[in-house]
Amino acid sequence: MNETNNKTIPYELLSHEETEKIKDFVETKKVRVAIYCRLSEEDRDKENREDDSTSIQNQKLMLTEYAIRQGWQIYGVYSDDDYTGADRNRPDFNKVLKLAEKKEIDIILCKSQSRFTRELELVERYINGLFIEWGIRFIGLVDNADTDIKGNKKSRQINGLVNEWYLEDLSDNIKLVLKAKRAKGEYTGGLALYGYKKDPERKGHLIIDPVAAEVVREIFSLYAKGMGKTAIARELNNRGIPNPTQYKLQNGIAYKIPNRLGTLWKYSAIASVLSNEMYIGNMVQGRYGSISYKSKKNKPKPKEEWVIVKGTHEAIIDMDLWESVQKKINANFKPYVTGKIGVFAKKCKCKYCGYILKTSKSHEDRYLRCPTRQVDKSECVGSFIAEKVLQRVVLKELNDLIKKYLDADQLEEKVILNDVKNNKSQVQKEMLQYENNINKYNKALKEIFIQKVNGSINQEEFIFLSEDLRKDKQNVEILLAEKQKKFLELNNEQAMIQTRKEILKKYTNVTELTREMTENLIDYITVSRKDPISKKKEIEIHWKI
Repeated sequence: MNETNNKTIPYELLSHEETEKIKDFVETKKVRVAIYCRLSEEDRDKENREDDSTSIQNQKLMLTEYAIRQGWQIYGVYSDDDYTGADRNRPDFNKVLKLAEKKEIDIILCKSQSRFTRELELVERYINGLFIEWGIRFIGLVDNADTDIKGNKKSRQINGLVNEWYLEDLSDNIKLVLKAKRAKGEYTGGLALYGYKKDPERKGHLIIDPVAAEVVREIFSLYAKGMGKTAIARELNNRGIPNPTQYKLQNGIAYKIPNRLGTLWKYSAIASVLSNEMYIGNMVQGRYGSISYKSKKNKPKPKEEWVIVKGTHEAIIDMDLWESVQKKINANFKPYVTGKIGVFAKKCKCKYCGYILKTSKSHEDRYLRCPTRQVDKSECVGSFIAEKVLQRVVLKELNDLIKKYLDADQLEEKVILNDVKNNKSQVQKEMLQYENNINKYNKALKEIFIQKVNGSINQEEFIFLSEDLRKDKQNVEILLAEKQKKFLELNNEQAMIQTRKEILKKYTNVTELTREMTENLIDYITVSRKDPISKKKEIEIHWKI
C-alpha cells in the first residue's frame, strides 16, 4: 500500500524516470571481478618453469583491459600455469571457487569457458548451477559464454560437451603415443628408476647412475648371501644410506617431500628392488593404468598386460645373480594357508609413527608389528600385538556398540532420535524467525531507496540509514547461515543413526571377525606397545559407523 505520509510507493508504480534514477544509483556500486587465466597444452612457450607463458601474459592483458573498460573493480588476477583443463586440483582455480562461494566477487572473467574448465560436469555444477545460485556472473570473453545473457546456457553446454570430447580424444591420443614408445623400448616415466638416470643425449634411454647402482648391487648381493629383506633395510638405514626418495631429493630431482620416516628403507622397498626386471636391462612399463582420463588415480594391471622389451639399457645385475635371487625369493615365499587377505590387513597403524602394521606368523599364530621398528630402532619404539588379542578387543567393542544402539529395553536409539527431532524443530523455528527479519530489512531498504529517489531524504540521510540496515541484515544472514548449517548437521545425524542401526543389525551376535566385517565397519585401528606399569596396550578403534 502507498503510505503518503512518508511518500513511499510500490515499485510497480514508479515512473520510467524514477526507475532510471534507481538504476543509475545501483550502477555506482563497484562490481568486483576475479580474472582467471590458464595455460593450455599447446601454449608451452616458457624458458623457465617459474615464468608466466606468453599465453598467460596475453590473457591477463586482454582481460584486465576489458575489465577496466567496463568500469569493474579488479579483485584479483589468478592463473594456473602448467595445468590441464581437466585438473580439479589447480590452486588458483580452487581459490576463485572459494571467493565465489563466499560472495567476495561478483564476476569471474576468463578468456574462454575452456580456460576455466574442460569438464562438462564442472560446467553444469558451477557455471550453470552454483554460480547462478550464488549470484556470480561468469564470462568467457572469446566464446561469448555469459551467464547474464538469456538463452546462452545451451551454447555453454555445447562448448562444455565439445571440450569433454577434446579431453577424451587427447587422453586416447596420449595413450597411443605412450603405447608406441613403450613398444619400442623407450622409457616414458617422469623420473628414472632408482639406479638409473635419464640419458641427456638420447630421449627415452636410461643410463646407469653409479652411486645408486652400487646400492642396488649390494641389496642383491646381501640377499643372495642369506640376509632377509628387513635385515637389509636395517643395515642400509644404520649406515645412513638414503632410500630412493631421499636420494632423489638430495640430488635435486623434483620429488614429493616425504615426512621424516618416509626417508627410511623398508621391507617393501627392498622387495621391489629385488623383483624388478629393469635391473637386468629389460624395459618393463605399463604396470599401472589410469582409472579414466578424468582421474589421476592408477590401478595395477595384470602382468600379462605389461610392456616388456628386452635389452634396452645397460644391466646393473648380471643374469647369474638375478636368477639366484629369484630362486631364493620363490623358495622363501610362504602364502597363508587360507589364501585370503588377513582380517586386519592394512587396517592397523603404529601409534608412534603411523605406519601400517606388518603381519607375521609364528607357530601358527599371527602377529601385527611396526615395520619402522624392525628397520630402525632409533626412529620408533614400535607397536606389537597378537591378532587373536586384537580380535577379542574389537569384538567386545563391536558388541558394546550393538547393545547401545539396538537394545530395545533401554530405548537409547529412540531417545537419541527424539533429541535430534526436537533440536531440528527448534532450529527450524529460529531459521523462520531469521528469514522473517531479513525480509523486514529488505522491505525497509526498499522504502528508503524510494524515499531517496523521490527526494524525501537526501544522500547523506540515505547512506546513514541504509548502512545501519545493511549491517543488521548481514548479522542476521550470518546467524541464518549458521542455523542452516546446524539443520543440515542434524539431518545427517538422523540419517546416520538409521544407517548405523541397519548396519549393526547385520552383525548381531557375531563370535568371530571376518575380513568383510573389518572392511565395512572399521576405518583404522591404532595400537601401542605394552605399558611397563599397567601392562596394558592402548588400542583405539576408529569406526566407520
